Amino acid sequence: MGGTRASCKPLECFILFLLLLNCVICSKRPHELGQTGSNPTRSKSNQHGWNWNLLMNNTGVVAMHMAVTHHNKVVIFDQTNAGPSQYRLRKCKARGGSRESSCYAHSVEYNIVKNKVRALHLATDTWCSSGSFLSNGTLLQTGGNGSGSKKIRYYKPCQNNGCDWMESKKEMFVRRWYASSLSLPKENSVIVVGGQSAFSYEFVPKTSSKPYDLPFLHRTFERNSKGNNLYPILHLSNNGHLFIFANRDSILFDYKKRKVVKNFPKIPGNGARSYPSTGSSVILPLDYNDNFGKVEVMVCGGAARGSYTAAQRRRYLTGLRSCGRMVITGNRHKWRMENMPGPRIMSDMLVLPTGDILIINGAKRGCAGWGTASDPALEPYLYKPDNGPGKRFQTLKKTKIARLYHSSAVLLPDGRILVAGGNPNNRYIMHGVTHPTELRLQALTPDYMDPQFDDLRPKDVMVIYPRKAHGVENGRIFNVTFGLTNDSGNLSVVAYAPPFTTHSLSMNQRMLRLECLGLESGGGQDRVQASVVAPPSIYVAPPGFYMLTVVNGGVPSRSSWLRIL
Repeated sequence: MGGTRASCKPLECFILFLLLLNCVICSKRPHELGQTGSNPTRSKSNQHGWNWNLLMNNTGVVAMHMAVTHHNKVVIFDQTNAGPSQYRLRKCKARGGSRESSCYAHSVEYNIVKNKVRALHLATDTWCSSGSFLSNGTLLQTGGNGSGSKKIRYYKPCQNNGCDWMESKKEMFVRRWYASSLSLPKENSVIVVGGQSAFSYEFVPKTSSKPYDLPFLHRTFERNSKGNNLYPILHLSNNGHLFIFANRDSILFDYKKRKVVKNFPKIPGNGARSYPSTGSSVILPLDYNDNFGKVEVMVCGGAARGSYTAAQRRRYLTGLRSCGRMVITGNRHKWRMENMPGPRIMSDMLVLPTGDILIINGAKRGCAGWGTASDPALEPYLYKPDNGPGKRFQTLKKTKIARLYHSSAVLLPDGRILVAGGNPNNRYIMHGVTHPTELRLQALTPDYMDPQFDDLRPKDVMVIYPRKAHGVENGRIFNVTFGLTNDSGNLSVVAYAPPFTTHSLSMNQRMLRLECLGLESGGGQDRVQASVVAPPSIYVAPPGFYMLTVVNGGVPSRSSWLRIL
């Protein structure tokens, strides 16, 4: 991808037949076609092509948590016990004339098209909670602190302004503060793992009469470092097993049989990667070219050993520069290490339609927590997985806004990256501190969105399901139509599961390179139709809504929504 790798492959035995029918075939990799120097493709990324834009001066609410819904809106929310936010609710009378936090919004919905927010209502505290999308697009949100620590909440997105948070009468077994969650494809439920003083996991909806103990969490716990295994990293492998990473260790876990399938080697480095050391992680794009058989995880950054204790004395140790990649499928497992351009903690990692990885937000010294980090990491990094060693990282244009503790970032359907939040204070403090509460909303626009690439950019992407269907089943063929002015000879179709982001975790994030069988005329000028194959398994592509993007010569289209049933 990005001009070096394609995902659409022709049916070679039918090439002559299709050409006689005046069909255009989806391209192979350029080197397979012998056209590496002849096809128009976007030149390699440069930092000056990436631009920062200020969207709003005041979202009203800190973006501790963010998630993009399939109605092109972003749910943003904070904790409820940090005092009054900057968004006062209408028709609310504070008791005794005091500034009650209940008269202020702690969640908003951001309309991407209108660039506006509207208030949402949270009943209980969502501080350091977790979330996952269900197959119908509903956000299932779990845990928090205090009154919210066992709560289960739902946000069902809608076209109009009539949707809001709903809270279930049922609760989880134990308090889940700093826990992680992952959507389970077959059960259409969520597994919630860990949390402060919670060395267990459970399912929502419940499937048992008690939570299940997870010895792995006991083993990775560091008493003097506030755990260093909170917010464990969770990824779904292609066989339905869970990759669970905490501190520096990781396992492959069969949650159905409640047993560890594999113990992976410890990631090298003198430090930890889980909260409050807080590194970040992604699964690299899964690819139809190997039948989605290779699953590779990447973990970047974290805090040096002793950072939490040192930060209590206002001494901020330099964070970790290293990233590790490991293939979790097959029988040979080894972390392949490389260094980022600089140290990072509390960063977000997002997979872009090109297959590149964006590392953004965070700090260079200290660890996660209130006032426990310094030296904001203002420069995003771009990581190109398919490049050779030493040629994968690139430093992008820096922002002027520090995004420290309780900040987040998400990929939007229009291709921009939405960046918000930042509050290393235990209240909304706007003045008199080194890093005030941050309510400005930004967008980082990638270089491939520059107008100079508009001739390559596929336009007006539309997903067409089989007749009378409301989505596509795994392994089935569906159609995608789009405008194509300049065929680069390097065309691919990708599907992206948008994550729930908080505390440097992008829960359930997933990028899939799909098989494209061929292109034919779409019935209009410069309009074509691609026949695309949905991924073969619910474990490769769990049911739900995905952003579908057509990438031509390294230039992505705006995304359209695809529902996998």
